[in-house]
Amino acid sequence: DIDTQRCFVSDSGRACVHNSETVLANIRRVIAWTRLKHIYVVSTKQVPACCCDFQRGNTKSLQKIAWTLRNRRTQYDATDCTDLPNEIVEKYDQVIFCKRCIDPFEKPRVDRMLTELEADEFILIGALVEGAIKSTALGLLARRKNVRVLVDAIGTCNAKEEKRALRDMRAKGAKLSDTEALMSSSAARLLRKQSY
Repeated sequence: DIDTQRCFVSDSGRACVHNSETVLANIRRVIAWTRLKHIYVVSTKQVPACCCDFQRGNTKSLQKIAWTLRNRRTQYDATDCTDLPNEIVEKYDQVIFCKRCIDPFEKPRVDRMLTELEADEFILIGALVEGAIKSTALGLLARRKNVRVLVDAIGTCNAKEEKRALRDMRAKGAKLSDTEALMSSSAARLLRKQSY
């Protein structure tokens, strides 16, 4: 769940993505699916580089979309340390990392979490394709993780850059998919399990 904040995915946001209604509807479907399937969510949140800018600016626009938040969650400030509790996955359903950069792997804490987290697949949603989505996908792929990018649940501000970013991610090994395929494959796996 990458930077699903009002400023990026809400119509009133200053850096609102193209086709935000469709992107938001699909992000909502994926978040609902993670709740239903009890899938752990790692989220990022872009924060300003300077606290004084944050205090003068509109702080509501930087908030995560409310329905992307799980009840059992924890949040970490944008600091350059690697400390994380050992039982973080058992204690919480969601961890939110604040960052002052586009690439989450520039933050040691995020790098540690995503590198050490054991998962069959990382499914990416949010904004912006040409920025944080691409950086996250390439960082995960460099760490030999399986990555699926849901193309109808990610937003962009630049269609030309979006095409380039998607091409780069696919070339490095990311699977490009959509929310319908995710829901269908999930239902198919469930049927296979029940048939045994």
